[in-house]
Amino acid sequence: MSKNLAKTAIRLPCACANLRRASRVVTQYYEAFLRPAGLRATQFTLLQALVLAPEISQKQLSEVLEIDSTTLTRTLAPLRRQGWLSSHSAEDRRESRLSLTAAGMREYKRALPYWQKAQKSLEHDLGKEYWHHLEDAAVRLAGIVIKTSTPE
Repeated sequence: MSKNLAKTAIRLPCACANLRRASRVVTQYYEAFLRPAGLRATQFTLLQALVLAPEISQKQLSEVLEIDSTTLTRTLAPLRRQGWLSSHSAEDRRESRLSLTAAGMREYKRALPYWQKAQKSLEHDLGKEYWHHLEDAAVRLAGIVIKTSTPE
């Protein structure tokens, strides 16, 4: 493969391959912007989700983000160690509710400008209309795939 071809995104014949590649490069892009804040994209996503849905159960968070329980537990662990996350039992004691602590909210607010810069940069490069179409398509695609039963 030539060097130029390696730096060019070509259309692959598989939606999964194209989306996985896009996911990897977009994650790397956001992480480059978040690096000065000392956060990974996965950690910022969790902070953001907990700002949007305080008191969410870990099971609900897993479902919203489509992350398996083990991966979510592992990704939440550094937030807990930093003291950014609190959990307490809900009415059903088997279920815990997650919230950001004051320190977690401060960390989110500290990292937010880095995330906003990445977001605005991509939106600018894609164009506002295409950006909104892309976000809508991603959400719609996830919803369709979630509802679609797996092949037998």
